[in-house]
Amino acid sequence: MHHALRLAENAEGEGEIPVGAVLVDKDGNILGEGWNRSISLSDPTAHAEIQAIRMAGQKLGNYRLLDTTLYVTLEPCTMCAGAILHSRIGRLVFGASDYKTGAIGSRFHFFEEYKMNHFLIIRGGVMAQACRQKISQFFKKRRAEKKEAKAKANGA
Repeated sequence: MHHALRLAENAEGEGEIPVGAVLVDKDGNILGEGWNRSISLSDPTAHAEIQAIRMAGQKLGNYRLLDTTLYVTLEPCTMCAGAILHSRIGRLVFGASDYKTGAIGSRFHFFEEYKMNHFLIIRGGVMAQACRQKISQFFKKRRAEKKEAKAKANGA
């Protein structure tokens, strides 16, 4: 999760919501990593998890990512949960919960649907405070910047 938090800093540096993800094999070797890049790539699917999954698939030459663990700083959304399902990732570890769009228990639980054909081990709340703080500080700063820009526009 420490590495995923460092990757989140890359997203923040690009003006993106600071979310980072890293996918490792059963021996802890990094197969893929990513950070949010939806704005910079003009791609709504360019979430950190998707970036890490794509990189791992290319590295392994396979769309099935069996016996892997995905570490992500924020609870995945439905799109990312679907990608986790289809890639057959074995374990998901996430930091902060996402009460707006989280699909692993906060908003609803994608993998508790009884019809799903894939089971994975899920552990949430890992380094939750540090992950939550990174996102909270980002949005606090963004709100302050917007307020300042609005004040300048009204005063100009």
